[in-house]
Formats: sequence, C-alpha cells, structure tokens
Amino acid sequence: MPDTGQETAKKTAAKKISGGLSGARSYKVIKSNDLIQKARFDLSVQEQKIILYLISKIKPENDKLTTINFSIKEFCSVCGINLSGKNYIDISATIKNLADKSLWIHFDDGKKVLMRWIQRAIIDDNSGIMHIRFDELLEPYLFHLKKNFTQYEFYNILAMKSQYSIRLYEILRSYEYIHNVEFEIEDLKEKLQSGHYERYQDFRRRVLDTAVKEILDFSDINVTYVSVKEGAKYTRISFSVCRKKDLDENFAAWKRIVTAIEGQS
Repeated sequence: MPDTGQETAKKTAAKKISGGLSGARSYKVIKSNDLIQKARFDLSVQEQKIILYLISKIKPENDKLTTINFSIKEFCSVCGINLSGKNYIDISATIKNLADKSLWIHFDDGKKVLMRWIQRAIIDDNSGIMHIRFDELLEPYLFHLKKNFTQYEFYNILAMKSQYSIRLYEILRSYEYIHNVEFEIEDLKEKLQSGHYERYQDFRRRVLDTAVKEILDFSDINVTYVSVKEGAKYTRISFSVCRKKDLDENFAAWKRIVTAIEGQS
C-alpha cells in the first residue's frame, strides 16, 4: 500500500521527536524500589533532576560506587536550560545543597537508615565539570539490582515543573506492575513531603491534581485516582496505573516533552 502524505509527515515528526529525546535524555534511571517507596526526602525540582541525571549516568558494568563526571554544559543541554553565568552558579549551588541534604529510608520492622545523597563533589571551574560521588550507603539501592527495582528513561521527568510530580511519578511507576495501589493520605503526604497542605482540598488541588496532570502529559504511564472517605473525612487515595501502550499516545507525550524543554512546536 503506497505511503500517504499524512503517513510521511507522521514518520518525519516521529523521527524529529525521537532525535530530541535521544542521547543522555534517554539514559535509564534504575533504582531499588526500597529507595523509591520507603524513602523520605524533600528535594526541589532541580535537585531531583540532578540526582536522577547522576543515577542515569551509572553504567551497567559499574559494580560499585564510582565517581561520576557531571558536566554542567551537558546537563543544561539535556534539560533545555540556557548555559549562562547565573545558571552555572545556580547549578553549583544546587550541588552544594544536595551535599548538605539527607534522606531516611524506613523499613517495615520499624528501623530506618539516615544517609546523605552526595559523599563529595569536586568542581573544576575551568572545565565546568564536577566529579561527584554518591554516599556509600546508597550502593545497595543503585547497584547489583536483580529484583525489586524500577527503571525508566530519564526524559519521562524532564518536562515536569512540580517537585510532587517527579516524586509521585516514581512512586506510581514502581507499582505499575500491579496496576492498583492505595495509600493513606497522611502517609502519602509524608512520602511527598507535602504535609503543610493540611486541608484535603488544598492537597488535592495543589499536589495531586498538578502531579497527575504532568504525569499524564509527560510520562510513559496513565494514572487515575479515587479519594476514599471514611465518615466525613477523606482518608485514603486509590490509584490506578498502567503503561501507555498506544504509539500515538506515546508520540503525543514525547512531543509535549520536546516542546516543553526545547520550545519546538
């Protein structure tokens, strides 16, 4: 059957989109589900993107923690950020903030472990390259992962602007294989570090609805949720999660990502 003009245009657009999401943007983020589901931390959008970008640069042949070369120029290019003096300073400051921040991982037996994100960072201002090493306590959550882990392409979180979107995406993505997951609202608030939204209506509007919209627009999963009431109070959130399998649906998401990070139409 001869190719139509519409099909040719679609193939051209698909090639352009795939090119915009190739290279470092398509590197895989691979994390233990314990690090995703049981961790408690509060990171900004940029801090989360830097951590996930660093994780995506871990090579399969690495069997233990190594120093990761972080190019500010490459990171700006990947994220669609203009490389300016101000952004250089901002990213350097973000790395320092990450080195000062920690996270808890909670276990079912009541124990929890406190660790830092970054053990050390050496910055070469001449080259714009940082040599970064994760905290050694993170090693079992990033290496030798044979089971109970989640992986996704880095570009799935690139266009997200809410810190809650990135965090909720990872959590739901880690449960995608069972399709349905339910959380106590207070527990979900703790996971997302959004407890300052005390009223459910504010939490739903400013956290859930914003995050779900960005996940639907920019990622590889579809998400819906139902709020569950007990008496007069909302107490639980039930999520349904599934991968986007329709090619046109994925193309639409990829196009929105490229448009958001590169200003392409």
